[in-house]
Amino acid sequence: MNGSGMDESVLYANAPKGAAATVYFGFDKYNVDPSYRPMLQQNADFLKENTQRHVLVEGNTDNRGSREYNIALGEKRAVAVRDILLADGVAPAQVDVVSYGEERPAVEGNNEAAWAKNRRADLVYGK
Repeated sequence: MNGSGMDESVLYANAPKGAAATVYFGFDKYNVDPSYRPMLQQNADFLKENTQRHVLVEGNTDNRGSREYNIALGEKRAVAVRDILLADGVAPAQVDVVSYGEERPAVEGNNEAAWAKNRRADLVYGK
């Protein structure tokens, strides 16, 4: 548990490469599935209770499409997640976005299982 009473193991469960939480997306999509709302609300609550903390939302894609297209799609994914956090009351100064496109795959491979794990936005907390 952290100082806000939030169980940090929930924030860090099933997240790749040190991410606190991960939102997965459909092929060529950037809309956030409603099933992620409770997790995003929990992250928003954490940030509102810990105003000194910051989160970087990292947008990622699979390796299909051009580099330029994937950078733009990754940014749309990161912005979609950021916008939900802001709508839930998080201060804009606490949330930054970046797109890595296809440059930081969570899983290597050229099949649907790998692609599905790479179409994501990771929430990474700064110290």
